[in-house]
Amino acid sequence: MTTAPIYPFHLAFPVNDLTAARAFYGELLGCSEGRSSPDWIDFNFYGHQVVAHLAPAETGEAATNAVDGHGVPVRHFGVVLPMDDWNAAAEKLTKAGIDFLIKPYIRFKGEPGEQATMFFKDPSGNAVELKAFANIENLFAK
Repeated sequence: MTTAPIYPFHLAFPVNDLTAARAFYGELLGCSEGRSSPDWIDFNFYGHQVVAHLAPAETGEAATNAVDGHGVPVRHFGVVLPMDDWNAAAEKLTKAGIDFLIKPYIRFKGEPGEQATMFFKDPSGNAVELKAFANIENLFAK
């Protein structure tokens, strides 16, 4: 697999409480904070720019689709981590008492797309996925 350079993505999403977003993304997930205003906060989400915008009317539940026997939130974002970092994040979040939508596990076992995954929500109901591959070359494997 030939990979192109990875460029940071930008994602803006609604939250209903900036203080809670700051605690979740900044303190729990360890995302450093960039610029902010009374209405939004930039976070460094594993090298990517995500922006929590205060917009309570825009938050809410997402529909789900069945994937490997689990209800995966259709609207979600996340990052692919190295396996050691994924394991450390799973341990940290478990110890913190995160209410997982999908607890950390390996899905698609024995298939080309085998991956570690976990899903959880931020305080505003936004679904976040952290995943990892034993072999990153399988990221787009069929």
